[in-house]
Amino acid sequence: MEKVPGEMDIERRERSEELSETERKAVQDTWARLYANCEDVGVAILVRFFVNFPSAKQYFSQFQHLEEPLEMEQSPQLRKHACRVMGALNTVVENLHDPEKVSSVLALVGKAHALKHKVEPVYFKILSGVILEVIAEEFADDFPSETQRAWSKLRSLIYSHVTAAYKEVGWVQQLPTTNIPPGTLPSSRS
Repeated sequence: MEKVPGEMDIERRERSEELSETERKAVQDTWARLYANCEDVGVAILVRFFVNFPSAKQYFSQFQHLEEPLEMEQSPQLRKHACRVMGALNTVVENLHDPEKVSSVLALVGKAHALKHKVEPVYFKILSGVILEVIAEEFADDFPSETQRAWSKLRSLIYSHVTAAYKEVGWVQQLPTTNIPPGTLPSSRS
């Protein structure tokens, strides 16, 4: 069945993405512990992202030449970007009670990455999967299935808002400079 875009679709999409109060608390509690080590966690996330998905480095002229994880960890530019990523995530997590603020922040991120940086939106899905992997490892003994589901739901919310921003600015998929092999996208843990 073909869907005609309209207010009902948007309302239904937003409702389905909203986290419950319990889910918000679970995400925020986990995040508070992670964010206490903001820079180190951010660097760990980006290093894993670039090691596992080196094609993503094509968008970062300042550190695309770095190959070794230790080199990446020590890069001031990578560390700075890790702090920006963590800061944006922090704004989203702190404002989960305010869907309009979350939507606004993610729209800004999506539009900047589409228009200025020309980043393929699939990398947001990949990066958010890496973030979930790092969280699961950091809290291996304290990451119950309910919390995992809440984070998966947040991952979907982030990706849908970012891709909506790409569509809003008329994003046209760029010709790939490298291929992402099938099966390398982190699976959704919902």
